[in-house]
Amino acid sequence: MRNRVRHLYVHLPFCATRCGYCDFVTLVGRREGHAAYVDGLLAELRLEHTCLADPLETVFLGGGTPTFTSPAELARLLSALPRAAEVTVEANPETVTPELAALLRLGGVTRVSLGAQSFRPELLAVLERQAGPDAVRAAFYHLRDAGFDNISLDLIYGIPGQRPADLGLDLAEAIALGPEHLSCYELEAKPGTRFTFAHGRELARQADAMEGYFELVVETVVGAGYRWYETANFCRPGRQARHNLGYWHGDDYLGLGIGAVSTVESVRWRNRPSLAGYLGAVAAGMRPPRDEELLEPEVARRERLMLGLRLDEPIPFARVEAAVDEGALGRMEQLGLAELRDGGLALTRRGRFLGGGVTAELMAESPAKSTI
Repeated sequence: MRNRVRHLYVHLPFCATRCGYCDFVTLVGRREGHAAYVDGLLAELRLEHTCLADPLETVFLGGGTPTFTSPAELARLLSALPRAAEVTVEANPETVTPELAALLRLGGVTRVSLGAQSFRPELLAVLERQAGPDAVRAAFYHLRDAGFDNISLDLIYGIPGQRPADLGLDLAEAIALGPEHLSCYELEAKPGTRFTFAHGRELARQADAMEGYFELVVETVVGAGYRWYETANFCRPGRQARHNLGYWHGDDYLGLGIGAVSTVESVRWRNRPSLAGYLGAVAAGMRPPRDEELLEPEVARRERLMLGLRLDEPIPFARVEAAVDEGALGRMEQLGLAELRDGGLALTRRGRFLGGGVTAELMAESPAKSTI
């Protein structure tokens, strides 16, 4: 169906350095290649634009570090992207100057997601982050001075060397700044990365502490007046991340750039991460090399259940009923972990703390598994 997709993701892979725990598609430096990459993004957009609604609901520039992209190229990209009600750009604090904040504002950006991660210098050093606590605060105030009234801060917990008191201080510092949105993520260090080799024993200790950290995050941030609207996300009234809500609601979305994922009309594809292959294809007027899969209705329902149960609002039960094990639902209701309300299915507050475990219990066994 033409003109259906309301969410656009744009991947800007460039970073000053690569953090040891990162497993995103990133490119270090390459400033001389920023213009060619933006050319490629706009060429891919021309190839795919017929699936996009006008106007869009959301545009999200992620990375990488989108604000590491050279200012002239970032401004050119922003000016060429479709209109949207919410335009988010991810930013690392050390890249946010008054000039950069003004560029974003003039470029139509409505929301900035600032990667603070921690306010403890020793923990930022473990994460190999370039910005210290003062840089985080300065970036936040530069954005405020430029007129941004929708700023999100990212925090990470479970960092090697972190203690509950450190997390409590990080949460207090973040809340004191008064952002409209907070994302608090459990550190995920992928096996085989240099980060896991360097911190393996301490990561194992932190894994045992994650449940307590999670409870501390929810208690503290909700106590400060934020809504716990998604497993790892908190907001002031009306300040949910609309782009991410699109994913959690199972909406179609288009992704541009190397490594970007799209889901359109039950087809999901991922652009391969090769920069040369990507630029060569789009320059020739062809779609970049990508891997595709057809999402069967059963798979889509299961994904809808899994993602929707991360939210504090019920999923319309008719959309996921076929993916739910009726017996398990009855047990989860009796245990006070899930509930049917207002024609939808949701986890209770207690159930949300157990999260994935409750969702796994609720998920009906797929036909493919039942024949084994």
